[in-house]
Amino acid sequence: MTPPFSPARLHAEAGEPLVLARHGFFWTGVEPITTDDGPAVRGQTYVEYWIPQDLRHRLPIVMIHGGGGQGLDYLGDVAGGEGWVHRFVRKGYAVYVIDRPGHGRSPADPKIQGPLGPSLPAPMVERLFSAPSRFPDRYPGAELHTQWVGEGRYGDETFDAFLAGMGPMNADAAQHYTDCRRGGVELLDLIGEAILLTHSAGGPVGWLLADARPGLVAGIVAVEPLGPSFQGAPPGALTWGLTAVPLTFEPPATTPEDLELRETTLPSGVTAVLQKEPARKLPKLAGVPVAVVTGEASWAMGTDPGTVAFLQQAGVAAEHVRLADHEVRGNGHMMMCERNGDEVADVIASWLSSKDL
Repeated sequence: MTPPFSPARLHAEAGEPLVLARHGFFWTGVEPITTDDGPAVRGQTYVEYWIPQDLRHRLPIVMIHGGGGQGLDYLGDVAGGEGWVHRFVRKGYAVYVIDRPGHGRSPADPKIQGPLGPSLPAPMVERLFSAPSRFPDRYPGAELHTQWVGEGRYGDETFDAFLAGMGPMNADAAQHYTDCRRGGVELLDLIGEAILLTHSAGGPVGWLLADARPGLVAGIVAVEPLGPSFQGAPPGALTWGLTAVPLTFEPPATTPEDLELRETTLPSGVTAVLQKEPARKLPKLAGVPVAVVTGEASWAMGTDPGTVAFLQQAGVAAEHVRLADHEVRGNGHMMMCERNGDEVADVIASWLSSKDL
């Protein structure tokens, strides 16, 4: 029997060749420090680039992973197939995929990078990502989840492979996102104007980069970004609306307490925390088109409406792209890794095309 990941098997099962003009990596956000052991660096971001031979789009896509994941979330599905990196490269986009500081190939030494929080236990990963329909206390809509490959439970081959790539986040959310912003700003300064594709706890990075470099962010696709606005749960309270560190508001807000808040029920029935009117605006994000993408069977169906409402109230051109409205069904929070990830990528590509991106 031919081993499943042998060159012969992978070559035989390959479809259309993936032809690249360039493929490589570099680092951004490297901060020199002095430790008890001598000079060191911290806060670095690993960046891997994929440049197609058939480059059909002027703007590259920067893919920013979520939570305890890493850039490999975009490099394949849980069955070992191609991921969103390959799918967008095949569509003619240059892609830059990062490992946020302390994740994946970006080192996570707590003595240098800062203390780490706990990793998610396997049952929590099952409940939130891979097998929500199997839990009696499941969130609304979890019963619709159908797109995970395999049983989605500990001991199943595809689940264990997914769990193997997960790790803890930095315990200090403000420090982590400050590091992410520094590395992301340097990345944009190096590559020029780009589209940001963020996921989950990578969502704040998109808002922070658009705030810091509005002329270099052409659009944001936020796949179930960390939220809703002003939430206080791990991985860090969103004291500035959708981030744990300051954004530029108009009129200016010097502390989170300057943002007067109110709880409201949205037309969808979801409860959200928004600003009191007249709301402060986010002027640096005002010219950036935003799509917030939500899976039909994800818990984010209950959080993303609040995120969209906060952005719209702050003057951001944000649209809520519900996959079910595009007849893409059964997706949970890790939609890029699920069996129909190509269909989700097509919805995103269609939105980008509608914005001439």
